[in-house]
Amino acid sequence: MKHGLNTPPLEYGSGFPTLLSKEIKRFYKVGFQTVAAPVLTAILYLMIFGHVLEGKEVYGRLSYTAFLIPGLVMMSVLQNAFANTSSSLIQSKVTGNLVFVLLAPLSHFEFFAAYVLAAVFRGVVVGSGVFLVTAWYGLPSIEYPLWILIFAFLGAAILGSLGLIAGILADKFDQLAAFQNFLIMPATMLSGVFYSIHSLPPAWQTVSHFNPFFYMIDGFRYGFFGVSDISPWNSLAIVACFFVLVSAIALRLLQKGYKLRH
Repeated sequence: MKHGLNTPPLEYGSGFPTLLSKEIKRFYKVGFQTVAAPVLTAILYLMIFGHVLEGKEVYGRLSYTAFLIPGLVMMSVLQNAFANTSSSLIQSKVTGNLVFVLLAPLSHFEFFAAYVLAAVFRGVVVGSGVFLVTAWYGLPSIEYPLWILIFAFLGAAILGSLGLIAGILADKFDQLAAFQNFLIMPATMLSGVFYSIHSLPPAWQTVSHFNPFFYMIDGFRYGFFGVSDISPWNSLAIVACFFVLVSAIALRLLQKGYKLRH
């Protein structure tokens, strides 16, 4: 039986459940940092923007506070899903304990699935915490819960995959920080979390449509209010295609053992 990242996926005696459990426990052990801190950050955003723009309506009928809450929830889901895979992988590379994972009978698919599912779990846990706390400021309606779950899962899976790619490509913490500060953070903040893109000038509305994060936020928000900037079906198609793309890239890097085997 071959070992390492070439083992057939999910075979008997697979190490997948162990790796998944390890990744979940890794962030759970420091929950004050990985869960409580993002929740506090979201509350601060809500207090500041909700106070400054109090009385403003969005879509002609929604209070700004109600509009903002789903955006903050999804932003927390995305950022924490990315942080989970990227930080775990770069820590393992820097400390040298990644070799113990690579020696286990794990296929590249199992490796990918364990890291991404753990990222989804952390993203959903943090997002749920943000929702429960911010709901005290103005509980938004929930029109289509299935849309909420679909976009939350796909968004977290996409950012988990991107985090895996970033962790593979980065050799040092500062390289990973550059990836997060110059790509993930701007794309998230400019995705419509704090505003509807219809409030932007036409040129910036066009630019926003090239940001895949916008479709994750917009589709997620549709599940709460039944209104969105574009059709949720269009958002779902674009988000699903983006998920396939980043997953394929991550799986290919894992299969080749790029920057992992040496």
